[in-house]
Amino acid sequence: MTALPASSIGDAHLQGRDLLRSIPLIPRNLVLGFLAGYRTVISPLYGDVCAYYPSCSAYAVGAVQQHGAVRGSLVSAWRILRCNPWSRGGVDDVQPHKHFRYDLTARGFVVPARKD
Repeated sequence: MTALPASSIGDAHLQGRDLLRSIPLIPRNLVLGFLAGYRTVISPLYGDVCAYYPSCSAYAVGAVQQHGAVRGSLVSAWRILRCNPWSRGGVDDVQPHKHFRYDLTARGFVVPARKD
């Protein structure tokens, strides 16, 4: 069982020959590792308190996967600021990146897309 939302999981694997191409993805994957730990350890202590769907932490995972560590973190911070007792809430999905060119692993990490 994983702490990630189903939309944030793929079936790709990091191949040895893609190691150099995956270096720019290290910051993104570090943030995703932190978020996976948060969703496993801390998030269950809060329960369902988010006004939006998906929850703010699941939104953060999708935002970082789609937009990278910096922009994804900024988008997630804006979402957390909007999630308060005075908001109406509702469904708020991450806007997919127009040119997303990566694959996702079973643990939610981002790896270079295979061309074969």
